[in-house]
Amino acid sequence: MDLPPHPPPVQNMKVLLTGGCGFIGGHTAERLLKRGDDVVVVDIMNSYYDVEIKKSCLKILEECAKNCAGKLVVHHVDIVDKAALREIFAQELPDAVCHLAAQAGVRYSIENLDENVSTNIIGTTNIFECAREFKVKNIVAASSSSVYGDTSKAPFSEDQWCGRPISPYAATKRACELFAYTFHHLYKLNITMLRFFTVYGPRGRPDMACYKFIDRITKGQAIDKYGDGSAIREFTYIDDIIDGVIASIDKVSSFEIVNLGGGSTHTLNELISTIEKHLGLKAKLNLLPDQPGDVPITSADQAVAKRVLGFAPQISLDEGVKRTVTWYKEYKDGQSGEAPLKKPKLI
Repeated sequence: MDLPPHPPPVQNMKVLLTGGCGFIGGHTAERLLKRGDDVVVVDIMNSYYDVEIKKSCLKILEECAKNCAGKLVVHHVDIVDKAALREIFAQELPDAVCHLAAQAGVRYSIENLDENVSTNIIGTTNIFECAREFKVKNIVAASSSSVYGDTSKAPFSEDQWCGRPISPYAATKRACELFAYTFHHLYKLNITMLRFFTVYGPRGRPDMACYKFIDRITKGQAIDKYGDGSAIREFTYIDDIIDGVIASIDKVSSFEIVNLGGGSTHTLNELISTIEKHLGLKAKLNLLPDQPGDVPITSADQAVAKRVLGFAPQISLDEGVKRTVTWYKEYKDGQSGEAPLKKPKLI
């Protein structure tokens, strides 16, 4: 699937991108390379999910860089290692930082608190400290819709309190936003914090619902359905998210917190039925109680995103799931040794 052309930056930049071998990071890196930016990937490639998926992403980026004006440099460094991170900043002297690395997973964070706090809070403040020391012009960092907790009112707007997170993951992401403002206030760093709303699409994380459901339904395995399926999410297709990330890199804001969502909400039941439709298969359900840490609804007020970034999501859930199912089939054909319809790639 080809993307519509995106205008090149006014002047090519060097962007230090953490988490560049991950789902959102890989797509961001490819988009930057294709338009002529130099990309410095910092990614430890941990084993939270299959490392082979991240290696595959890196191979795609390396192939992309061979045919693009932008250059790719990769450092396998843990962002918690401040000394090693500082050496990278000193060597590379980036114009902008796009900080997407994190220890993901709401449920994972409940059982792995130390790892979550270390990577998400210490790692992020290390990034801010290095950016301050080396006078980086613009910082874009990933937050999450999970910061809204279960007391916010839908649609969630950035000016809501967000003072009662209900998972360690959400608490760390809110803490990162607070540290971002502190660094902006004390050192005048330009920082945009992006609250992502349930991102899905080709090359998605295998622990996320859309990919996991497609995979298990295709294999005839039961999917875990928590609660009655009425939980509401604002699912956001990867192309739309990358549009918002790139716009944030290009638009230097003194300090902003910005929602990036898909433009509409859907229940878990609707997601399952949409996947069934495009697979042509019926899901087997393993019915389970609601999970601790999960919120009943996410819904994005995107007035700030439109005003600040010109952001307007384009891809519906139906179209996004259709594209994801198509990619999945091609990807699995490639893994099995069969010739896919076309070469799987980042979009």
